[in-house]
Amino acid sequence: MNKLRLGFVGAGVINQRLLPHFAVADTAAVVDITGICDPIVERAQHEADQFATARAYPTLDAMLDDDRIDAVTIGSPIGLHYEHCMAALTAGKHVHVNKTMCVTTAEADALIAAAEQHSVRLVASPGEMLRPHNQQIKKMIDAGDLGTLAWAMCGAAFGNYHADEPERRGSHTGDTVDPTWYFKNPGGGPLYDLTVYSLHGLTGILGPVRRVTALSGTLLPHREVNGKPIAVEAHDNTVMLLDFGDNRFAVAYGTAAGNLRTRSDIEFDFSGRYFGTHGTITGLLLNGAPFDYPGCEIARQAPDGGVHSNFGGNEWVLPHISEPHRSLQELHVFEDIMQMVDWAREGHPSIATAEHARHVIEIIEMAYLAAETGVAQTLNTKF
Repeated sequence: MNKLRLGFVGAGVINQRLLPHFAVADTAAVVDITGICDPIVERAQHEADQFATARAYPTLDAMLDDDRIDAVTIGSPIGLHYEHCMAALTAGKHVHVNKTMCVTTAEADALIAAAEQHSVRLVASPGEMLRPHNQQIKKMIDAGDLGTLAWAMCGAAFGNYHADEPERRGSHTGDTVDPTWYFKNPGGGPLYDLTVYSLHGLTGILGPVRRVTALSGTLLPHREVNGKPIAVEAHDNTVMLLDFGDNRFAVAYGTAAGNLRTRSDIEFDFSGRYFGTHGTITGLLLNGAPFDYPGCEIARQAPDGGVHSNFGGNEWVLPHISEPHRSLQELHVFEDIMQMVDWAREGHPSIATAEHARHVIEIIEMAYLAAETGVAQTLNTKF
């Protein structure tokens, strides 16, 4: 089991946050950072300079032509994911791709087929069912701890999250990392960017969705980032109604403002709420009291007390988060990358599958179609 030689597609915010994990000794023992590509080559060079084995490339094609690279992690804008994934898979590289894997079910079908054709591994973020608390929620619901499940609610709101990120105001190279694409098509809007977390957790816990209907539109057609006006193309205000069968339903939202929260200090709460005939799960609370899950004693030692369902101590209990990683950012995405690393090096399949990602993509795609047509849409994919 040699080291996996890994290339980074993009040197923007997400990969700037992720790269420090690969200088930690336990990761450096199994992964060499071999390449970083970005159209702003100075940005790629700055990140590559941190690793003796890394080269900077001005294009993805140039990096994929390098036989030294075994695998890539794709951190480009969502609207480019399909093109970049397909190029990497076709070049025979293992792939981890950030959320959302692509924007249509047909694209997802093609990526899954390409990975099989070229005998490479494809891992798609977000791996929400890697989180022990989501696994425990599924067990409690399946065991009848809530009685008969009636409905659930989950989602996230855009707010000014991306506009306020510090990297948007100036990076290591003195330039700003432009967030405009978050508001453009294809791939923009809160469903592809944030609600995708909720949908992965919700469907991992309850299973595939059978039908979806929705209301959707653009609430804020104009935004401003760093004094620059942005015309918003993507829908930023969507509410979905999901049918899981047996008269079990869920509401999932991706909105311009307002979050379903269990605590006032939680910016995003992706785990949602589950309502049964004899109880309720709200985030990390069962009927108002914290429930135990594997590793919760570690999570509760974190500065946040382990009360955030998606950040802080809750991420400390992911499989690859040793102590040196805990102070770094984007722990959940790092974990997803390491799922791909283990699968490629050791043959251990990950539950963060492209098939699960495809089902979530179909939910989003069919929700937009239902909102446009006024007709509930039946889903065809499973995982």
